[in-house]
Amino acid sequence: MFVSRKVTAGVACIKNGVQKPPMNEQGEALVTSDGKLEMGDLSLKRDWGYAKEYVEAMYLMLQHEKPMDYVIGTNTTHTIEELCQIAFEHVGLNYKDHVISSDKFYRPTEIKELKGDYTRAKTELGWEPRTSFEDLVKLMVDADLERFK
Repeated sequence: MFVSRKVTAGVACIKNGVQKPPMNEQGEALVTSDGKLEMGDLSLKRDWGYAKEYVEAMYLMLQHEKPMDYVIGTNTTHTIEELCQIAFEHVGLNYKDHVISSDKFYRPTEIKELKGDYTRAKTELGWEPRTSFEDLVKLMVDADLERFK
């Protein structure tokens, strides 16, 4: 489960009081019986973008007369902690009451920051991301609130 989906599914399960949440990557319930979401390193930075917009970029790449390599991203990063904060706030909860950073989810070879520079895609294809990180997180939380009732 990707970290973004882990967070938004966890938020939805906590908010909706789901009794049998899905499993996490350790094969345990995603949310503990006392409403906690166990995460790894919350300081890691990622470049989150909207898949729908990335598919539009792919389509534009296929329309381009000459094959090229493009990086599709937002050229911005946000921490996993920011992801948690926005997701929980969207449903009126404080992430600090529900998120636990656990050593069992730390990865020793984890890359601290991942960011994609979409300059070439903007210059050659006219593509750029339109959905903000905050709006993306809210879209995902809303989808999971509906999914985990």
